[in-house]
Amino acid sequence: MENLKGKVALITGGTKGIGYGIAEALLNKGVKVVITSRAKSAAESAAKELASKTNALDAIIGVEADVRDLKSQEAAVKEAIAKFGALDIVIANAGLGHFASIEDLTEQQWKDTIDTNLTGAFNSIKASVAELKKSKGYYITISSLAGANFFAGGSAYNASKFGVTGFTQAVMLDLRQHGIKVSTIMPGSVSTHFNGNEPSDEQAWKIQSEDIGELVIDLLKMNPRTLPSKIEVRPTTPPSK
Repeated sequence: MENLKGKVALITGGTKGIGYGIAEALLNKGVKVVITSRAKSAAESAAKELASKTNALDAIIGVEADVRDLKSQEAAVKEAIAKFGALDIVIANAGLGHFASIEDLTEQQWKDTIDTNLTGAFNSIKASVAELKKSKGYYITISSLAGANFFAGGSAYNASKFGVTGFTQAVMLDLRQHGIKVSTIMPGSVSTHFNGNEPSDEQAWKIQSEDIGELVIDLLKMNPRTLPSKIEVRPTTPPSK
């Protein structure tokens, strides 16, 4: 995908944070973008804001879709095709985190985390694989360094992200003979609103959402013969403890 202009991308959870940063980066390269959210108003509002910021008024739409539901994801793919005529890139970004000791973690918190982070990644590729085979496209999941490093209070989040990392690598082996590239990005500390964080100047040391956007562009423009299948990303200089 050396020339990204005119390609079509679907980004789950694209209304803020990493998904928003990726959407902005893609729009600035001439990619047509569909962002999703569980809330239609949030998806449409973010799409309008991104269109204004990137001067891409006819190149982005916001769609209501729930990654936990396969039929909802299939409907989002159909909407992307109906609007833009193809699908070249799918970014499985939607995610959430519940953090507590196993003694305190509720069954619902466990299900919410697994269903959104892991089953959501499954639903995203199941809904789009036929279109990506046609376009010889690219499927990218946003995992986490928590998908390789466990920590106390992270049983649900660790399980979901370890799962996303392994799932994506297996999918890569399944699909590369079809000409579909598959990668997972594993960020460390990112300055977003995730888990109640409030971005501020004091967090300038953290990875910024636009940095992940730049990384996605780099992956898409990589020579077709080369596939960085798993990428760990961390802040260069975190504060001293």
